[in-house]
Amino acid sequence: MAPAYACGCGAMVPGPATRIAVSGEQSVLRWDGRQEQIVMRLTVGGDAGRAAWIMPVPHRAAVRLGDPALFAQLAGAVAPVRRTRYHFWPREGDWPFSGAGTADGAGLPAAAGPAAVGVVGRQRLGPFDVARLTATDPAALQEWLHAHGFSLPARLKTALRPYVDRHWEYVAVRLVPRTHGTPLHGALDPLHLTFAADRPVYPMRLSRLAATPQSLGLYVLAAHRMEPSGAIGGAPPAVVFAGRLGPREDALGTLAAGTPYLTALTQSFPDPARVSGDHELRRAAADTPVQPVVHDDELRRLAGIPVWSLTVGGALAVVVAAVALAAVRHSRRPVTPPPPVAPPEPLG
Repeated sequence: MAPAYACGCGAMVPGPATRIAVSGEQSVLRWDGRQEQIVMRLTVGGDAGRAAWIMPVPHRAAVRLGDPALFAQLAGAVAPVRRTRYHFWPREGDWPFSGAGTADGAGLPAAAGPAAVGVVGRQRLGPFDVARLTATDPAALQEWLHAHGFSLPARLKTALRPYVDRHWEYVAVRLVPRTHGTPLHGALDPLHLTFAADRPVYPMRLSRLAATPQSLGLYVLAAHRMEPSGAIGGAPPAVVFAGRLGPREDALGTLAAGTPYLTALTQSFPDPARVSGDHELRRAAADTPVQPVVHDDELRRLAGIPVWSLTVGGALAVVVAAVALAAVRHSRRPVTPPPPVAPPEPLG
């Protein structure tokens, strides 16, 4: 387990002489044309009793706790539909064979910092100590983190440079367990960020610091189907679900109000060092729905009897009947008597 200097949407920095790993990350991005919301939940492990999580954002962000039920509702919304697929001839698991059937699928304490860092907000949210920062120099962010007991790795300092050049801000979160003295472990409470955005963007640049292959699973809520504008150094992104959500009276319904089209994306990054930027999302050419399907294969039956056996039995019966009929006809056919034998001629 290595220090988690990178996760899909930001960077994780553990305390001194401790380690932390991000074993899971779930995120949903909502964009209504002028404002973006990101709700994320991280699952962590390791021996770190505290850690700092840093996420770059293009504009000043408001931060609050998210609803933990949201991700279960999203999983239910994109779950595969089950459809029965009939076959005529028996397979393994069908009579008269034995075995199992088959199925297949159609496929996350503030103090005044140096002059280059501005603390524009601070709040306590559950187990999180949240600070919203502006930074004009990665070294200034490093000093701020150091003042709060964290060290900024040199590689992370370099990776933050493009965000500084673009005048992005940071959400810096100090993570502490609910029970004092225990390590951070398991699924953390979701965080809900809201900021202005003229186009939807999901920060991914810091993933290039990861030491192992990474994967992205992202839900996108918008007025239409969305797609990444490029692969940013990973495998081609795949759409595993796309479709409009119906009326709902739950956390997902509240978040999706005004942005009812849900697109679920997945992407792998076999070589994280090749990640070249952030995911910028755009409207797809068409709102073509995508629905995963799990097929239940069943033998076609009629009144509980396999159709193939009725067909084969019927064919055999026809053959037997034809043979029997031919035999009967043959037995009733009149026998032609042999021609008479001429008497022998008398000897001369």
